[in-house]
Amino acid sequence: MSQNIRIWDISSTNRLSEVKKSKLEAEQSIQDWLEQDIYIISDNLLVIGKEVQTDYGGFIDLLCLDKKGDIVIIELKRDKTPREVTAQALDYASWVKDLSNDTITSIANKYLINKVSLELDKAFQKTFNTELPEILNTNHQILIVASKIDSSSERIISYLSETYGVNINAVTFQYFCSEDGRKLLARVFLIEPTQVEENTQRQNNSKRQPNLSFEELDEIVKKHSLENLYSTLYKNLLNTYFTVVSTTRSSLSFKKGNKTIFTLIPVESNPEKGLKFRIYTTRFAQHWGINTEEIINLLPTSKYKWENYPDATPDWSGHEGFFNNLDEVDKFIAGLHKLTQNSV
Repeated sequence: MSQNIRIWDISSTNRLSEVKKSKLEAEQSIQDWLEQDIYIISDNLLVIGKEVQTDYGGFIDLLCLDKKGDIVIIELKRDKTPREVTAQALDYASWVKDLSNDTITSIANKYLINKVSLELDKAFQKTFNTELPEILNTNHQILIVASKIDSSSERIISYLSETYGVNINAVTFQYFCSEDGRKLLARVFLIEPTQVEENTQRQNNSKRQPNLSFEELDEIVKKHSLENLYSTLYKNLLNTYFTVVSTTRSSLSFKKGNKTIFTLIPVESNPEKGLKFRIYTTRFAQHWGINTEEIINLLPTSKYKWENYPDATPDWSGHEGFFNNLDEVDKFIAGLHKLTQNSV
């Protein structure tokens, strides 16, 4: 139900005078304000694109990431009919749901480097004070923005959220101008954001599946007959070099602080190639004050260069490959010990 907001100014003599609502002439103003100060919707958003073209010919007004690395589509209603605005937003969501890490990073870097002279990983860390998640876009959200929402659009959006758990909401901005010329902007959500989240969780099995347990990773390793390689690497790395280790949907991650430095990836391993690994070579070298080439020389011959996204910075690049036998594991552990014995 549309909310008619009224605002009163309290004078120094404790008298009330109503601030009159004014007409917001163009919703382009709202888009400009949002791009400049997205926190007027949420302090949990980073704008990563404007007028982003989809593969289906449409243009998303604003594309954002939240702190979890999920996509948020912001679409202005402008003069669209209720059917048009919701159909268009859902069409955009059908494109967004399949965006890969690489595509998202490419979109973001193109926008952010021009806007704030930062690449995505740096902008994300600056905005949220945390590292960019390794996996982006496991869920997505739609926000329809307008100076007012008609009752038909309200019914459609509420129906999609409450009945089918679609992560969709609307936010309206109302504009006020006081007698002394001060301009005020008020924000109202159609559905409380916490309620939208509850609707989504209740109606859908979230794409953000829980990370595999240590026991589940052990079972995968055993299935591929790689338990000796896995346990040797795990015990030596954990006991000597890392105090923080966690799991993902596919891997065992060794960290320093909140940054992943080395991973073992049982899900992508097999008996023929061996146990897959990934190393952030520059991070590894910096943490122990050693040369990157010396680390690379310790890796199995199957190693090859890896980037988190195209033209990634050294901090988001490294090598991956497969440990095929215990000799390769022993060479890596012994060489690493020799390189770091004066710095660990």
